Amino acid sequence: MSDVLEPTLLAEALAVTVAASLPAVTPLMPGPAQPGSPHVTAAFAGGAIAELDGGVPGAVAVLVGTELVEALAASPLGALDVASAVQPALDAAARQLGAHARAARTIDLDADGYDVAAELGGSFTTVPLIGAGIAAAVLVPDTTLAGAREPLAEDAERPTDLGTTGAGSDSTGETPAPFVPAFATAAPPRGLELLQGVDMEVTVELGRTRMTVRDLLALTPGAVLELDRAAGSPADLLVNGRLVARGEVVVVDEDFGLRVTEILDANAAV
Repeated sequence: MSDVLEPTLLAEALAVTVAASLPAVTPLMPGPAQPGSPHVTAAFAGGAIAELDGGVPGAVAVLVGTELVEALAASPLGALDVASAVQPALDAAARQLGAHARAARTIDLDADGYDVAAELGGSFTTVPLIGAGIAAAVLVPDTTLAGAREPLAEDAERPTDLGTTGAGSDSTGETPAPFVPAFATAAPPRGLELLQGVDMEVTVELGRTRMTVRDLLALTPGAVLELDRAAGSPADLLVNGRLVARGEVVVVDEDFGLRVTEILDANAAV
């Protein structure tokens, strides 16, 4: 028996999955699914969208509120991309649809003439995510809901039969009613705790050097490069390319590791 839900229930199930993966101070709860409207973007400050692979048509989009967008922009590690913060939630939603999400891209809601219905390819369903106010929303084309497959396990292999990446275009042409978020209340200020669930790229750097193209082309197996750091000097710990700490290289169960010896403040981490 198929595990695919009726479209409205499936949209709300997607919202539950997204709510569990989005950075948020207070737990997010899905509101009722409702017909999508181009006015929905007025309630949010940013968002991201990912096309689907695996035989399920269309895409999934997540819109987020001002608190998350501002927290990402004010990160001490430098401005972070909304698409990167939302990618885990889009990945989880895609698996619920029986598909895999491609790399997310940020939606510019302030762009002149931006039309979210055109972005999604036609009619769509919206499910608001409610915390202390409307914190986010999940947008799914109706053709995507209709073409969903049985959910995939989190460790499911990426399918080889790549499906259509464009959403359907079955818009009725009717003017939709303005989006009115239910249970909207003034949201209290939120801090960088919102970023606790965001994946970051951490790199350990032993040193650097500069070489001419001639020297690079002359490299062979066994060549030794002299770095700009003396033996025994601490290695640098970089997060998304920004220096945040230094430490000693150690070996843990036959793998290299870093024992942190110094945390740099925001002024030093450049």
